[in-house]
Amino acid sequence: MTNRADVPEFAARARTVGTSPVREILALTARPDVISFAGGLPAPELFDAEGLRTCYDRVLAEDPRRVLQYSTTEGNPELRAAVAARLGARELATDPSDLLITTGSQQALTLLATVLLEPGDVVLTEDPTYLAALQSFGFAGARVVAVPTDEHGIVPEALAELAARERPKLLYLVPNFQNPTGRTLPTGRRQALAKVAVEHGFWIVEDDPYGELRFEGESLPWIASSQEAADRTVLLGSLSKIMAPGMRLGWLRAPAALLRACVIAKQAADLHTSTVDQAAAARYLTDYDLDVHLDRVRDAYRQRRDALLDGLPWALPAGSSWNRPEGGMFVWVRLPQGHDAAELLHTAVAHNVAYVPGAPFFAGPPDTATLRMSFTTHNPEEIQEGLKRLAEALG
Repeated sequence: MTNRADVPEFAARARTVGTSPVREILALTARPDVISFAGGLPAPELFDAEGLRTCYDRVLAEDPRRVLQYSTTEGNPELRAAVAARLGARELATDPSDLLITTGSQQALTLLATVLLEPGDVVLTEDPTYLAALQSFGFAGARVVAVPTDEHGIVPEALAELAARERPKLLYLVPNFQNPTGRTLPTGRRQALAKVAVEHGFWIVEDDPYGELRFEGESLPWIASSQEAADRTVLLGSLSKIMAPGMRLGWLRAPAALLRACVIAKQAADLHTSTVDQAAAARYLTDYDLDVHLDRVRDAYRQRRDALLDGLPWALPAGSSWNRPEGGMFVWVRLPQGHDAAELLHTAVAHNVAYVPGAPFFAGPPDTATLRMSFTTHNPEEIQEGLKRLAEALG
């Protein structure tokens, strides 16, 4: 009888990086009778399905041999040109050659982690921060260090102190309507962060999937538009929140040398992003006015945010606090001292309502009294019903 040796172990990164608690909660609350404030999902009834279907029909009818074939790693030229034009319209001069089309902006994070991070490198993040970014940095073997924040985001003085002590490779942040808090980083802090990056020599990864979902107030300049830090700032964007997440289309804007390294990493990962999806998106941006569509989306989201905010005073325990985001998809809540949002979630689900506990989003010590509520996937009447259930669960 042949001796059988043990199968080799998984890589250490596969053994140490856990699954997303948010994904697990979404699976738990997938029942149609649950009103869920948990998912960071766009409202599916607001997708321009008819317009997108027309665009797929057109590109398949006009040039099927091209759109069903392999394509270049950098991405569809028409799509890159359309994205560059949108960035230019928001006062960030961009050439199509500055862009790499990715399979969602999540892939852009993975590519950056691949080409920038060695095991043990320090990554600075907001605290709390986007959970999937923590996963990406964890798989790269990085050591994530949380930067203190307040109601306006990262505190620049704390960033400077940590940068001097930790010698980070990069800073990751979501400056507009942050996930999970909905906060927006003020212009003065953006400028201060750029200055710290120049003084201490680290990259800034500016992730902006929500910036075009502003309901009120004025848009703020990207850190990438700072001439001082332009040589060390990477801007990530996505069509997921503004067109359709199922198309899995994102983009990465970076200095030339870093962009080239990411192109090589993407060749090794998946060769290129879906040819037909890129072609359909490019056609949509050419034949349709995305801003008209976004006006409809923003108006609906504003009404839903307001419905959630109007109901929180009577739905949450006395002493709770929350913010009022000017856009995006999330409201950040803190329950009174002594409440544990993760423990209370089980009671909430039993009442057919759900949210996401805030603790998993923290890179530093978690605040167990916090939770994230998304307002995008339910209309105001459903939100009111969900808040009634939440009040019963937390009462």
